[in-house]
Amino acid sequence: MSPRSKSAVRIDRRIVEITHAEKVLFPNDGITKRQLVEYYERIAATILPHLQGRAIVMERFPDGIHSEKIFQKNAPAYYPAWIKTVSLPKKDGVVRHVVCDDAATLVYLANQAVITPHTWLSRIDKPNHPDQMIFDLDPSDGDFREVCDAARMLRERLKEQGLTSFVKTTGSRGLHVLVPLNRRADFDEVRAFARHVAADLAQSDPERLTTEVRKSKRQGRIFIDTARNAYAQTAAPAYAVRPRDGAPVAAPLRWDELDSRRLKPDLYNIRSIFDRLKNMDDPWKDLMRHPQTLPRWSSDGS
Repeated sequence: MSPRSKSAVRIDRRIVEITHAEKVLFPNDGITKRQLVEYYERIAATILPHLQGRAIVMERFPDGIHSEKIFQKNAPAYYPAWIKTVSLPKKDGVVRHVVCDDAATLVYLANQAVITPHTWLSRIDKPNHPDQMIFDLDPSDGDFREVCDAARMLRERLKEQGLTSFVKTTGSRGLHVLVPLNRRADFDEVRAFARHVAADLAQSDPERLTTEVRKSKRQGRIFIDTARNAYAQTAAPAYAVRPRDGAPVAAPLRWDELDSRRLKPDLYNIRSIFDRLKNMDDPWKDLMRHPQTLPRWSSDGS
C-alpha cells in the first residue's frame, strides 16, 4: 500500500482518511476495513475500467457482512466535493449517484464500508442505452458444474446470433455471461432480445434450465435471469468484492476455464486474485474494445 499516516491514504493527489481501520468486516475471516481498503487500492487499475463512467449503487455493511446491509443509491451530502456524481431521473424524482472514475473515490467508498459498488449496465452520457447485456445463471442448488454447462450452451446460442460473449464468476453462487454492445439499442430492445435468448435456451433443456422468476416453481433448475437488462438495474462488476465469507471477488474467466473441476463461483478472493493476475492476463482487458450491434432476434440464428 502507498505511504500513509496512521489513518490516511494518499492516492491520486488526494488524502483519504481511513476511520475505524481495524473494524472487522468479515468476522469469520478476520478481514478488516483496512484490508478492504488495501484491496481496492491495489486492484484499482484493473477494476476501474469496469466502473468508470457508470452510476453505482453502494452495498454497504458498516458493522460487517453479518450485520445490517445498506443498499444505498444517493450520494450523501457529506461526501467530499471531489467525488464525481450524476443525477439521473427516476419515477417522481432524481437520484444523485456516485460515479467511481478514480482510485481515490474507490478507496473513499471502501472506507464507507462499501463492499460491492454495483454498476449500471449503461454509461452516464447515454443512460437509456446499455453497453452491456448480462445473463445471470443462478443455480437452485449447489451443482456448479451444471451452471458451467449452461454457460457454454448460452455462449453457443449467442454465437448463433452473431454475438461474442464473456464469462465471469459472480463471487456468489453462479456465473454472469456478458455481451458488450455499441449502445445503439435501448434497454427495452436489449431486454426483449435477452428474454428471447433465455426462453429459447430454457426450452431446449427444460429439465435443467428455467426462466421462472418464482423460486417455488424452479424445481431445482438453473434460473436464467435477464432482469438486470433494464434502466437503473445493476450488476456486481468484475473484481468487486462480495459480502460473503472468504471475501470472494467476481472474477473474469477464459471460456476454457469452465472445464476445470476446481472452479467454484467463489474460488477467487481478495488475496488469491492477485496471484491469478500475476500469472495470466486479465481475460476481460479488451472487453469493451469490440462493441457489437444487437441483432434482430432469430429463432434459427439466421
